[in-house]
Amino acid sequence: MTRKIARKLAKEYIDRGDPTGWFEALYSQAAGDSSIIPWADLKVNPGLEEWITRSRIRGEGMKALKVGCGLGDDAERLAKLGFEVTAFDIAPSAVEWCKKRFPGSRVSYLVRDLFHAPQEWKGAFDFVLESYTLQVLTENLRRPAIECISRFVAPGGTLLVIARGREITDPPGEMPWPLIRDELKGFEAQGLKEVLLERYFDKEDPPVLRFRAEYTRL
Repeated sequence: MTRKIARKLAKEYIDRGDPTGWFEALYSQAAGDSSIIPWADLKVNPGLEEWITRSRIRGEGMKALKVGCGLGDDAERLAKLGFEVTAFDIAPSAVEWCKKRFPGSRVSYLVRDLFHAPQEWKGAFDFVLESYTLQVLTENLRRPAIECISRFVAPGGTLLVIARGREITDPPGEMPWPLIRDELKGFEAQGLKEVLLERYFDKEDPPVLRFRAEYTRL
């Protein structure tokens, strides 16, 4: 049911030529009910948690950026690792929701548009996390989004991308639209080096194919 609501809103806004306006509409309509938000599990993304455990990453003295903060769980996890975290979302209602969930948080939650991000963010972050944003953008917005996300990574910094995946022969499906491997190559076209690319199935029923990709800027 929750995905039906999100898909209906997405279609309405996309049809009227506003492909990102539905995010605020969804969070606003949810009115504090997280069950309305399909990607809001109120816990850290398991794909991120697994990567953190394996990489043993620490964030003291470094800056991190969460693209599309949602309800804030991933941003808060990065803060616990010691990062100075900036987390943004295009939806004001999502940002306010984060602030209510985590009063006194060290995370800086901001309302920002990925496609019009502050110039001072260019090359400013040691760690950038993109999880589940690309898959809710229409195909024509993905390449520009990849270009914008890539710009945030500082020299020597790391970008971690987690997304639904599909084989090129699979149908594109409904929102959230899974990515194909070739779309992720767009990060390399922006000067980032691929360090790791994993295909794995999550624990949903039925299991969903995911891509987890790690990049660095040399």
